[in-house]
Amino acid sequence: MSEQSRRGRKPAKPYRRPKKDPVRILAFDALRAVDERDAYANLVLPPLLRKAREKGDFDARDAALATELVYGTLRRQGTYDAVIAACVDRPLREVDPPVLDVLSLGAHQLLGTRIPSHAAVSATVELARVVLGDGRAKFVNAVLRKVAQHDLDAWVEKVAPPYDEDPEDHLAVVHSHPRWVVSALWDSLGGGRAGIEELLAADNERPRVTLVARPGRATTEELLREEAAEPGRWSPYAVRLAEGGEPGAVEAVREGRAGVQDEGSQLVALALANAPLEGPDTRWLDGCAGPGGKAALLGALAAERGAALLASEKQPHRAGLVAKALAGNPGPYQVIAADGTRPPWRPGSFDRVLVDVPCTGLGALRRRPEARWRRRPEDLDNFAPLQRALLRTALDSVRVGGVVGYATCSPHLAETRAVVADVLKQYPDTELIDARPLLPGVPALGEGPDIQLWPHLHGTDAMYLALIRKTAG
Repeated sequence: MSEQSRRGRKPAKPYRRPKKDPVRILAFDALRAVDERDAYANLVLPPLLRKAREKGDFDARDAALATELVYGTLRRQGTYDAVIAACVDRPLREVDPPVLDVLSLGAHQLLGTRIPSHAAVSATVELARVVLGDGRAKFVNAVLRKVAQHDLDAWVEKVAPPYDEDPEDHLAVVHSHPRWVVSALWDSLGGGRAGIEELLAADNERPRVTLVARPGRATTEELLREEAAEPGRWSPYAVRLAEGGEPGAVEAVREGRAGVQDEGSQLVALALANAPLEGPDTRWLDGCAGPGGKAALLGALAAERGAALLASEKQPHRAGLVAKALAGNPGPYQVIAADGTRPPWRPGSFDRVLVDVPCTGLGALRRRPEARWRRRPEDLDNFAPLQRALLRTALDSVRVGGVVGYATCSPHLAETRAVVADVLKQYPDTELIDARPLLPGVPALGEGPDIQLWPHLHGTDAMYLALIRKTAG
């Protein structure tokens, strides 16, 4: 090679180490935990944020951005998967999960935030260099540049089938829910397109943190002293914190006198407590008490009437959480670890019984967005025998004239009305109580006698409650 050729060759660029962005690395770590360990973001993210603050890497703005990246990416995963699939040359199942997590984080920044496109691509490629390596970072860069060519509305127009051709699939892509979930929610809600679109959109909104002032231990007036806090819409014990509010910073929460509890969960406990009884009202049972939110509220309400609460939870570690929630309750209570389908107590022992049964959790998709991708239709069959067994135990446990509350955090008809109807066929000496008058001022509770809450109508989880009175032994 001639001297001139050697001189004409461009010098190689020096290698530049990737910049480590602690916000995006944390968001990636949270998504990997959700994907690899079936963890829930609302359990994984807080300790990661706390550790980052302790190291001095994070301020409040960093924590807010990391939280938005994690929850926004999970909520919109279905839509982003459709967009990314249109920008790669292979099926998504052939893309390594860590690479797909990075691409999804980038898609959310491009399509779901106000971060400028060039900054979103640049920051995500740097993240890819750190967590994936330079080779796969080039793939991430190429895909995200294609994603950046359109905004979210334009992409939806491209990747979602027309509503007139396939309404459920259209809504599934537009609102990022599995098709079977769209179909199930639509069946439960009834009505036309507007209602289901409002419900699915509400599932994609981040809910405000709601506190409960436990009667006899805290007041809403005390909680309302927190900055920008405001009263709940329906429960007299509810207070909503400002967006981004940290419940751990509230003194009453740290002391256990108040707790974090969705307003729908509070309303379920209140309706059971307000249900009319025939005879004494001294013994209450929470038959599926973990992790303890409803038990703590029921225990406080029972204490005001001189009643005692027994809180039963099958899993010992969850029974420990119940005991922690009830610690300091002003009235008598007991927490036990027991199988609710094989109870140690005698039949007919209680005046009021609550069973908030294990379910698919489709009513809490605002707070657990990853659950929509984790659940499968066959889960309904897996839960069905347990739900029916727990309701039968509850009906056996209540005395004549007493009341049972059957609750789920799912609006799916197979977990709500179907369970109640099937079990009550075996218990002819029972009657359904109209629960709607027990929650005065709360509109749109359904045709009755049971009640169904909705995120888009009530700003709560989609809690279901049926109240049943035992009329004979």
